[in-house]
Amino acid sequence: MSEQTPPPWQWDEPTWRGHVDRVRAGRSLSPSTWPGGARVAVALSFDSDHETIPLRDAETLPGKLAQGEYGARVGVPRILRLLQRHQAPASFFVPAVSALLHEGEAASYVEHGHEVALHGWIHERNTQIPAEAERELTLRAADTLERLTGTRPVGIRTPSWDFSPHTLAITRELGLVYDSSLMADDEPYELLAGGEPTGVVEIPVEWIRDDAPYFMMERFGSLRPYTPPRGVLSIWKDEFDQAYAEGGLFQLTMHPHIIGHRSRMAVLSELLEHISARSDVWYATHAQIAEYVLDQAAGTAPQEKTP
Repeated sequence: MSEQTPPPWQWDEPTWRGHVDRVRAGRSLSPSTWPGGARVAVALSFDSDHETIPLRDAETLPGKLAQGEYGARVGVPRILRLLQRHQAPASFFVPAVSALLHEGEAASYVEHGHEVALHGWIHERNTQIPAEAERELTLRAADTLERLTGTRPVGIRTPSWDFSPHTLAITRELGLVYDSSLMADDEPYELLAGGEPTGVVEIPVEWIRDDAPYFMMERFGSLRPYTPPRGVLSIWKDEFDQAYAEGGLFQLTMHPHIIGHRSRMAVLSELLEHISARSDVWYATHAQIAEYVLDQAAGTAPQEKTP
């Protein structure tokens, strides 16, 4: 019988430091200016989970699956039309099973000028599966998305932002440019592994800038949407306005089966109208953000004056 792990209050310093230092925020990659003299960068993202969340949990009855199907059937077309109206490229993080279930959807993102990035195989929980399973599923997902879109993914968002002790090593093995699952800053930064720079860019997320906490509903549980859509609009406008004032990054995470409903699309539409009213906004994919900040940090991107 193995010795029981001591409780945290009994850990020695190397133990608690080891946990903290496994994956850590390194140097800031916040640039001094954005392309074209833009005051703010706007990185819109959509996690096209569709049916994979109930499938992951072995919930195979039609009700839950239909909720996910709404995202592909209704939400995605609405989102693509809105993005086209604003000429705003976005990043779509797509579980491979979602891409396989909805033929042509992932390829259509690329055709519309958007990015397709990794989001697991079946929206698995990385911290609840063995390291080798996480690695195999991630590699298989990357191969699948490349086959379906003709483009190899350069970024990853772990399903449910569930970043395991092994995720960073797998990310580096795949040669990915960026991750978008962690929350140590408002601005892009470099990830450290055991205190050592990795070259991997973090495009940080936050529950504040995610539609799911505000709008999710569980019929037989206590989960209910308590914030009206217009209340979420107010929060997101404030987030954008402050990013604009600071000359930083405004990153937003949404889901077609959540944001794609009529009253919520009205909110997203008004938010993009608010953003687009500014002439000095750079809409960019997460990949474009990561590549730009790396170039800036290396001194290979042209320097531009901040307006």
